[in-house]
Amino acid sequence: MRIFLPIVIILFFCSNTYGQKVEILQSTPIFKQVPFEACHASTLVDLGNGKIMATWFGGKYEGSKDVVIWSAIKNGTNWSQPLEIANGIQNDTSRLACWNPVLFKAKNDILFLHYKVGLNPREWWAEYKTSVNSGKSWYKAKKLPDGFLGPIKNKPIQLADGTILYPSSTESKDEKTWNIHIEKSDANGKNWRKIKINCDTFGVIQPSILIHPKGKLQLLCRSRQNVIVESWSVDHGETWSKLKPTKLPNPNSGSDAVSLKDGRQLLVYNPLTAGKNWWEGRSVLKLAISTDGENWKDIYTLENHLQGEYSYPAIIQDQNGNIHISYTAERKKITYMEIRLVRSP
Repeated sequence: MRIFLPIVIILFFCSNTYGQKVEILQSTPIFKQVPFEACHASTLVDLGNGKIMATWFGGKYEGSKDVVIWSAIKNGTNWSQPLEIANGIQNDTSRLACWNPVLFKAKNDILFLHYKVGLNPREWWAEYKTSVNSGKSWYKAKKLPDGFLGPIKNKPIQLADGTILYPSSTESKDEKTWNIHIEKSDANGKNWRKIKINCDTFGVIQPSILIHPKGKLQLLCRSRQNVIVESWSVDHGETWSKLKPTKLPNPNSGSDAVSLKDGRQLLVYNPLTAGKNWWEGRSVLKLAISTDGENWKDIYTLENHLQGEYSYPAIIQDQNGNIHISYTAERKKITYMEIRLVRSP
């Protein structure tokens, strides 16, 4: 098991793999004592002024009616006590589980919280909340237009013209078909439309969007085929290539990626293949880097165990260039890390 130093201590361990130093500035669970038994699917957003917000779902177990969306904010080195910010209460006698929150701060400073409500991922629907004061308060939840799900696990991106692209996916009710697609809105989260993608024979969900030069975009997806699958767009996300496999293994587990300010790409993923049980293959979690989205090199190991689940990462870069990562640890904790990349001589 990883041993975490107290949150007030900055770690100065550096990994120097492939000529790239990974400096760990902070490594800690986001919370210690909480009123829920299980948690999963964290997301991060940079609020500015050194503040990072995290949200996740938590309750008795995944899919339980008491599962709600929780949030905490890091100010400096300390995380606030988690607070409930969204739930699946329908009326006085009915409530449903919440799933997969995704935070996104638009260029107009509106903070979006996207999440799902429903019995399971085959029958859920999309709701969202907005905040104009960096999450201090939230407007009442709204549903997305019929047929739209918004971001399924990973963060949207916003193009230069203000358009927001949401990495989305669907699962059929018979559980046989998984497909990804892109959803698109204007800068205010209005006027939604859907962009189809040829998924070929792959079963794929939960894409991440990476930004490349000259309007080129890339999707990296979770798959049932023991490999991360990709698609490319050369027209700012209006059309996409047919899916093809990358060289990266994937045990049918969520990953996340981010495009850095210097043009490089980072990916957090489980580098193993699937086992007999759904959680097998999620015991190792790594950070990889690429300059072109095609050739990836592992530069740091976040978790390395013979068994256990360390999965569903989120990764962002803040305004100062530091990188923030969160992920599920054994469904009991959300682990958080702040790192800095330093090129070695």
